[in-house]
Amino acid sequence: AFTTSNSYVQNTWAALYNAIYDANDFIERLEAKMITYNTEDQALAKLYLAEARGLRALYYFELVRWYGHIALITSTSESYKNPETFVQADPTDVYKYIENDLKYAIDVLPYATEDELRGDNKFRLSKGAVLGLLTRVYATWAGAPLKDTSKWELAAQTASLLINSGKHRLLDSYEQLWKNTCNGVWDPAESLIEVSFFAPTVTGSASEDPCGRIGKWNGVAVSEIEGKRASNSANVKVIHPFYLRWKEKEPNDLRRDLSIANYKYAPNKILEDPSAGQKNKQIYTPAKWDTEKYVEQHNSLLNKDKSNINWYILRYADVLLLYAEALNECHNGPTSDALAAINMVRRRGYGKPYLTGNSAIDLKTMSYEDFKKAVQNERAYELAFEGQRRQDLVRWGIYYESIVNTYKDIVGWYPEGNFIAYT
Repeated sequence: AFTTSNSYVQNTWAALYNAIYDANDFIERLEAKMITYNTEDQALAKLYLAEARGLRALYYFELVRWYGHIALITSTSESYKNPETFVQADPTDVYKYIENDLKYAIDVLPYATEDELRGDNKFRLSKGAVLGLLTRVYATWAGAPLKDTSKWELAAQTASLLINSGKHRLLDSYEQLWKNTCNGVWDPAESLIEVSFFAPTVTGSASEDPCGRIGKWNGVAVSEIEGKRASNSANVKVIHPFYLRWKEKEPNDLRRDLSIANYKYAPNKILEDPSAGQKNKQIYTPAKWDTEKYVEQHNSLLNKDKSNINWYILRYADVLLLYAEALNECHNGPTSDALAAINMVRRRGYGKPYLTGNSAIDLKTMSYEDFKKAVQNERAYELAFEGQRRQDLVRWGIYYESIVNTYKDIVGWYPEGNFIAYT
């Protein structure tokens, strides 16, 4: 459905390169001025340089993992060259550039709880953020299409530095994540990289308000009540076989019903009858960004397309799962640390204390292949609808296979649906 001429494809490409230009411009200007600064200002400037390089690495990482072969623009002057002179860089060189920027940021940035120079470090990159991002970069580098498996060990080592620092942790409640991000509450314990769209006041001007569309397009359906709230289109639907499989495999996993809504607001919260999720009556949508349930203020002032809900790019739980996966790959089977990492995420998902062993929930020693599948399932449950699944399937080398199997699952669930064949 998405071709090279699709506006989303083109606009995303342009937005990322615009962001890279801004990062290059900021870095070049600050480096030129730093020599005139006093010692205190130089220390602060060095933090901002590290943050800009960390952001540039993030933008390049998104480009290379979405588009594959891209132009590597390392200075503002390169951006003014004739586009016909641009060449596609070897993806390995792009990854090396990303790695270099992130290593610099790791060396310079403090952990969020130790940041004393920046007056307000909310929603700013920290050492924990770039350690987590580099872990994800190494795990992606190790997978398809590059398949540089030597990077698994680096992924494990980088994640270990973050985990063993003790500076970050899981929140005790999975639901608290969504209460926080729907209300602009930044908790650096688990939120490593988060985009802030929250504004304490709303002018109604898209150019002035830092607003997004989280919860509007990918949330629970809401009908408009004039003078009180705008509507939510809830365009993103949940593939129902995924819900059924999750319910069958993990019936007591609390994350399922916190992640998937079988209800809508019209005008009040209406629970559908038991057949609501069956066949053509399906109305299931993502529930993590439920505007009526979680947003405490200001949301009613926004229109049907815009919200002030924040977006998680990287959470500590994601790093724990990447750590477990990397250890399994390095040792051809899960180590005790790999089991400990994945089990913390599972326990929290079941509403249990995540640091306390639970024989009913915890995964036990198993084969390499079984643990790999367990990690793949756990990432589907923990990170549902957070924008990571497609990229996970690509790096695991099972993207096409998964699309075909999903099509077969849908047809098997609803054979009279007259779906277009996908083979």
